[in-house]
Amino acid sequence: MTAGYDPYAFEPFAVTVDLAVFTVRDGALHVLLIRRGQEPYAGAWALPGGFVLPRESAETAARRELAEETGLPERLVAALHLEQLRTYSEPDRDPRMRVVSVAFTALVPDLPEPAAEGGGDAAHARWLAVQDVSELAFDHAVILADARERIGAKLEYTCLATGFCPPEFTLGELQSVYETVWNTSLDRPNFRRKVLATPGFVEAVPGAARLTGGRGKPAALYRPGPATTLHPPLLRPEGSSR
Repeated sequence: MTAGYDPYAFEPFAVTVDLAVFTVRDGALHVLLIRRGQEPYAGAWALPGGFVLPRESAETAARRELAEETGLPERLVAALHLEQLRTYSEPDRDPRMRVVSVAFTALVPDLPEPAAEGGGDAAHARWLAVQDVSELAFDHAVILADARERIGAKLEYTCLATGFCPPEFTLGELQSVYETVWNTSLDRPNFRRKVLATPGFVEAVPGAARLTGGRGKPAALYRPGPATTLHPPLLRPEGSSR
């Protein structure tokens, strides 16, 4: 111990992690939530998360808690790309004691259903459409709103949206992903022009087309291009809901 330093001179507090994990299902943005099985907020919906143990990092704790509370396979959870969102440190955010939370977020395709029964302090876990989420425990509504803004921005400058499309997709299907995450309608010709003008974003599938309904001609098919970031970014229209 460093000479002259008194670790008991400061009031102790806990560090937790919270996770806002999103996916697109049935044309709607969904978030993974747990039903709390213990007080405080027993019976309320909450983001997965929990306390950081003394000998683990925040990210390690986030993956452990996500696997424990949702029953998602540990191998899948270990492979998730989690992005640190921000730290939440308001003094009264947890009624038990002073708690500082490090929040993480992710937008991931093809995630399975969570286990019927959760672990830890979670009674069970479930994917819920973001538009159907009302009250959440603690300050998790604030974290959810911040995380949604972050993943919306992520679609502006990365090629993540193609991961939610079939291996070969129409530009209409790609546009639907953006509209779902951004919660707004996009002008089809303008969207098409921007996508095709962005180097490496998508590649045309030679000779392939798909009927998409109506009397129009079949729509051309595309697949993900080699790019991982968008230059220039594909920006949300001004005034869109966030």
